[in-house]
Amino acid sequence: MKKLKERWNIQSNGQLFIVFLVFAITGSSSAKLGAPVSQFFEITKDLGWYVYWPFRILIIFPIYQVLLVLFGWIFGQFDFFWTFEKKMLTNMGLGFLFKK
Repeated sequence: MKKLKERWNIQSNGQLFIVFLVFAITGSSSAKLGAPVSQFFEITKDLGWYVYWPFRILIIFPIYQVLLVLFGWIFGQFDFFWTFEKKMLTNMGLGFLFKK
């Protein structure tokens, strides 16, 4: 845990717990919200796994990004998650979204 705290610049075990909690809530929430969005676009498992799962992943990705920052803000860790978000998207080749 010490290396993780140093890598993420986290000061206390309490803050680390909150970060893990936000990741857990965000993952569960984004997966849960993917179902109604899929239904809205009428993408069901009946279309086949090769249509359904890629669509779900493409839908869940932006939901996860927004919820991560939102839940981070709610739990008082906005700065950590905003920095994390920018770094993650930059590593994925989407850094142009943050250029000035």
